[in-house]
Amino acid sequence: MDNLRAILLMVAAMAGFALEDMFIKHVSATLPIGQILLVLGTGGAVIFAALALRQGARLISRDLFTRPVLLRNAGEVIGTMGFVLAIAMTPLSSASAILQATPLAVTLGAALFLGEQVGWRRWSAIGIGFFGVLMVIRPGLSGFEPASLFAVQAVVGLALRDLATRATPRNVTTMQLSTYGFATLVPLGAVLLAVSPETLQPIPGPTALRLAGALGFGVTSYYAIVAAMRMGEVSVVTPFRYARLVFALIIGTLVFGEHPDAWTLAGAALIIGSGLYTFAREAQLRRRRARAAA
Repeated sequence: MDNLRAILLMVAAMAGFALEDMFIKHVSATLPIGQILLVLGTGGAVIFAALALRQGARLISRDLFTRPVLLRNAGEVIGTMGFVLAIAMTPLSSASAILQATPLAVTLGAALFLGEQVGWRRWSAIGIGFFGVLMVIRPGLSGFEPASLFAVQAVVGLALRDLATRATPRNVTTMQLSTYGFATLVPLGAVLLAVSPETLQPIPGPTALRLAGALGFGVTSYYAIVAAMRMGEVSVVTPFRYARLVFALIIGTLVFGEHPDAWTLAGAALIIGSGLYTFAREAQLRRRRARAAA
């Protein structure tokens, strides 16, 4: 039952993230990207700071300035900027499909930089998954959208964030990391506004509600995903992260009138299939190591 509850929480979290993306795409039509990041960063930092203080955590600590935490914040900046730009400038379905390659990028980074042993099967899965990304992007072909490279930037940044999280000191809480992750979006938004010809715009009521919806769904979904990972077995729950793409395809079709072509759908299938295989292989290897240790 714990696994079932965890799966339901994970699916609910992925639906929430897809709705957050929908609201961000809506407001990007009227507000500069820098202003969106300013609002979301400030709101998220305030919420998670309050939660951290409620747990008795300190907002200022020497551990928060260690190399892993700083790298994590850098990854948050790179990844969030890339994905917000991607969903603002390209179809939501294709940006979300590319984002599903993040777990493969994490496995690749763990092998290259953390010394994790990756066998030929997982290397093959990584290669197939990235080929799926190329099918979605289609560089050099008529369907190529240069802005889709922002989604690739998001994959790189979020993979860096996840890899750095593994190395963060254990006494740094999740709420502290989340506070700093959102806080880094504030100067990022300010810089984007400074270097772009766009200026701060007044936020009418409907747009403010959409921003509140994006922030609310983002924070709630974050809570749900943390609860899911703590409640259920990682190998059982993690594959349901790919439900986000299903919700993105539904929202893209019904809300934005998107019609993903065969290349996008086939590429997404390769990305998800290779990711699921990688998860299953990692779980199998963990079980073998556990039996050997016993």
